Amino acid sequence: MKIAVVGTGYVGLVVGACFAENGNDVICVDTDAAKVRALTRGRIPIYEPGLEEVVKRNTAEKRLSFTTVLANAVTASDIIFIAVGTPEAEDGSADLQHVLGVARDIARAMNGYKVIVDKSTVPVGTSEKVREVMRGETSHPFSVVSTPEFLKQGAAVDDFLKPDRVVIGADDERGAQMMTELYAPFTRTGAPIMVMDCASAELCKYAANAMLATRISFMNEVAKVCELYGANVDQVRRAVASDSRIGSSFLFPGVGYGGSCFPKDVKAILRFSQDKDYEFKILKAVEDVNAEQKKKLLEMMRTQLGSLDGKTIGVWGLAFKPRTDDMREAPAITIIEGLLAAGATVRAYDPEARDTAERLFGDRIIYCANAYEALTGVDALALVTEWNEFREPDFTRMKTLMAAPVIFDGRNIYKPEAIRAQGFAYHSIGR
Repeated sequence: MKIAVVGTGYVGLVVGACFAENGNDVICVDTDAAKVRALTRGRIPIYEPGLEEVVKRNTAEKRLSFTTVLANAVTASDIIFIAVGTPEAEDGSADLQHVLGVARDIARAMNGYKVIVDKSTVPVGTSEKVREVMRGETSHPFSVVSTPEFLKQGAAVDDFLKPDRVVIGADDERGAQMMTELYAPFTRTGAPIMVMDCASAELCKYAANAMLATRISFMNEVAKVCELYGANVDQVRRAVASDSRIGSSFLFPGVGYGGSCFPKDVKAILRFSQDKDYEFKILKAVEDVNAEQKKKLLEMMRTQLGSLDGKTIGVWGLAFKPRTDDMREAPAITIIEGLLAAGATVRAYDPEARDTAERLFGDRIIYCANAYEALTGVDALALVTEWNEFREPDFTRMKTLMAAPVIFDGRNIYKPEAIRAQGFAYHSIGR
């Protein structure tokens, strides 16, 4: 099929590259000319495993191209995905100005029937707003559909090529049929294609992310109760996860969730529920618990180390999760800002997020080339992101580098007894 994708951010670039990988002709559109030039040369602006190879391969095969000219992409395509940003407004709602602006520009450039796809995460009712904007700009027929993305950062290419499910929100048969045909090759292993009305599809992504965020905050609350009673949250988690009705995903306690989706989507569903005079009480608690949990390691360090003024703290992990360089709403930001405010010096290391961190912190922290360099002369280590390379370090070497052998493990990746047996003072979550 002939496809255009407007927006080459995280979602748009993965969508465009993966549709091209399946043999479609894809034009990706972005207003940033420098970014378009870089993408044309195979240089991608984000770290996502496997994505660079897919972009380079399909660009070389002429199935994937990049442009700044939206009108040309529209006229050459049958299906046009809107994948521009929906930043969080001050009241927590999703800002739709870019989505609606692109919809207006698409309508003005249309030369016949098109399927317009809301791929950005948008509030319930957005499809109708897009439809209204376009009706005011074109007499050509079109369908507006919603296909929310369920991509996990760090595994986005595999998630797109081998989805658990495909959700298609469509209010007319022609649009639904074209989208079903487009996604059918991705579901040959039996993953369902779920066709529903647009409003239901729009709510699916919010509901899924809100549920996962709820599981994380719930387990962090359980960890607090474990600490109060001397229980071990690992044992509790394993017992709970063995229940087939519950399962093990997103039940790990830690320093809270971050990223571009969970915080923004929880705020958005709270906001559009409030717009209908409904207070989503559970999600308000989820949000409050998460905000508190991001301060957990700071509180532990103050309790165990006393004043942090003049202390040097090593930080392992800056990205909000492994296998990404994304620091949006990352717990590391709260922890590092708290340490700096308390007068501490921070030595930090992350395998991929250094450039992102430099844009956030400037020269206020020390950026280290590897995990061990971050330990030189530190009074304690704060482990914030569970990158694989942190799971089995050389603990003997660590002790020789650190001024004091103290570890605050915000992800519970080590066994307390084993670490303490090696002479470390070890503190974790709920154990």
